[in-house]
Amino acid sequence: HAALSRRYVLCEVVSEDPRCRQCIEDRVLGLAVRDAIARVHGDYGLACCSISFTVKYLNAYTGTVLLRCRKDSYRLLCSALPFVRSLESRAQRYPCFLNTLHVGGTIRTCQKFLIQYNRTQLLRLLQNCTNEEERQCIQKSLLSCSLTEEQSQSGDEEEDDDGTE
Repeated sequence: HAALSRRYVLCEVVSEDPRCRQCIEDRVLGLAVRDAIARVHGDYGLACCSISFTVKYLNAYTGTVLLRCRKDSYRLLCSALPFVRSLESRAQRYPCFLNTLHVGGTIRTCQKFLIQYNRTQLLRLLQNCTNEEERQCIQKSLLSCSLTEEQSQSGDEEEDDDGTE
């Protein structure tokens, strides 16, 4: 079963250009990451990372991305992510970078981390509210931060945690 060990890398796409969100697609992001791996680690690194690499989840609205790779190549992947400088779609190039938030052994650990991360971000926003309407809106969002059992039942959920997260 050790050969099936995987790591899930949770990232967010950060860009000053609001149009960048429109081009966040699995294929575009996958190509940008593979290109960065090839530039940083060459053909060998690209081959190592490509074996099990996939964009597992992507939310263009929030810019949240979940990448999957083999456990033995996640360090190669993570070290190349800072070299993703833009996403290219329909002959347009949008400057951006990938902010790595968490590396986990399962999708579920990444989901749990993301909920805590979002809750922390919302609390920061709450502290900076200027009026009661904003405050109530953010408090409502905070209350909706939860993980239901229904969400976690993806058939691809391997529990290959070995405590090295």
